[in-house]
Amino acid sequence: MAIVAGVDFGTLSVRVSIVDSQRGRLGTAVEEYPLHRKREDPDFATQAHADHMRALAAATRKAVASAGISGEQVEAIALDTTGSSVVPVDAHMQPLNEYYLWCDHRAHEEAQQITALAHAENLEAIEWCGGVYSHEWGFAKLLHWLRHNPDKRDQFASAFEHCDMVAATLCGITDPRQAKRSVCAMGHKWMWNPRWGGLPPQEFLSKLDPLFDGVRDKLAGEYQTSDHLAGDLAPHWASELGLRPGIPVPVGAFDAHWDALGAGCREGDVVNVVGTSTCIIAMARETDLIPGVCGIVPGSVHPRFTGIEAGLSATGDIFEAVARRAGVKVSTLAQGLENYRAGQTGLLRLSWDNGDRTVLVNPELGGVTLGWNLIHTAQDELFAAIEGTAFHTRIILERMGEHGVRVDRVINAGGIPQNNPVLNQVYANVLGKPVLVPAGVPTSLGSGIFAMLAAGAYATVEEAQAALCLEFTIYTPDPAGAAIYERLFPLYRKAYFALGTRSAPPAALGVILPDLRKIASEVSAS
Repeated sequence: MAIVAGVDFGTLSVRVSIVDSQRGRLGTAVEEYPLHRKREDPDFATQAHADHMRALAAATRKAVASAGISGEQVEAIALDTTGSSVVPVDAHMQPLNEYYLWCDHRAHEEAQQITALAHAENLEAIEWCGGVYSHEWGFAKLLHWLRHNPDKRDQFASAFEHCDMVAATLCGITDPRQAKRSVCAMGHKWMWNPRWGGLPPQEFLSKLDPLFDGVRDKLAGEYQTSDHLAGDLAPHWASELGLRPGIPVPVGAFDAHWDALGAGCREGDVVNVVGTSTCIIAMARETDLIPGVCGIVPGSVHPRFTGIEAGLSATGDIFEAVARRAGVKVSTLAQGLENYRAGQTGLLRLSWDNGDRTVLVNPELGGVTLGWNLIHTAQDELFAAIEGTAFHTRIILERMGEHGVRVDRVINAGGIPQNNPVLNQVYANVLGKPVLVPAGVPTSLGSGIFAMLAAGAYATVEEAQAALCLEFTIYTPDPAGAAIYERLFPLYRKAYFALGTRSAPPAALGVILPDLRKIASEVSAS
């Protein structure tokens, strides 16, 4: 029997769960931290490492108290974070700036340059991240920082993903060369893979920009899956968190990847971690290259499988934006959506409000809503936005299926599906598959699973999942709704590829608006 702490750093808060190997979750606590944006620069999004660590300490103490235990009883602590959230550091592991958060999109020019040079140089790594390097990923963000902070370049010793920085901090590591790096983080966002000996060659990086001279050595170190340890909890942070010093801290990972395991993901599952954005996670023993899918990395989700990551750059953020423009809360605007039927609004909404993460990987796109008339409401747009995120998810799952990824089950994890049965039913109808929703919040259970492995309570991920994962609520496709979406999806697909790519061939889009009106009229008449 063991008690551990599982930590999940989200976009706006950190959640800490105290988990018992036999009784499951004993207590949980959430602590918020600020997200820094600039009205004059919508691509800007940063957070401070110090804010994260203060919130972690406060949430851990509250979680321990809510569990009714002593901090001395906690035998391991594991953490996941957002990604790619990148912080440059000096030779003593001190941050030189705030994190470029995952949703910071300032590095789009750098990402385009990386993509272009990678194809010109026939760099194999670019094919394994979908053929396009994203503005959301590590090398692009680091290059943007180096270009825009000339006064700090001489202090730059390394850069870290959020999960690796927090783990190193908890373990008292002050030398960047001694910090362990997550295969999950570096594989999905920094083009690391054992196939080509780790990171891209220095020659490629230097050709990209001389500011990258020597950067490969600065990012060197021990790269590990999360069944290995980052170190042991240092006395200072044990005191701050109210835990026992010396307990193991496994190598961290990204929140969506561990959330998928915490939601019960197994081979053949696709997990939609639906929150402010959507991360789509699958794992397979073997898989082919998948164009437009942003990461295929051995050991990134489950240590013995290849992890596959895709997603939407905004989901909950879109719903919030629709409600904000209407001057109400999402919860208020959503009242009555359960009475909406597939296709009734006559609207078709493309979920590009924050760009396209998969499969176009294009930050230059913007949200598009087709079919407006003079009596449409904000609530109509909200329902169309839910349908649009489901259609986009289907685009991604079909692309994955075309390249050999099994999709036996769809699991909707993350915070939004817990409180949005309308969304879950729409997804089941659009995807044409049962959608399973954990009967409770699985966030931080993935961290609990790896903490249990570190504490020796279980020998395998599967054993820990069997003990800790929640039961499912199941949404099955409604035949009438699914039939309407089978007619709407080809219209969405046509608009998606025609409007989303500069080089798209001419497409006959004139059918879309009349068909939307026709379908809406039929639904209304029925």
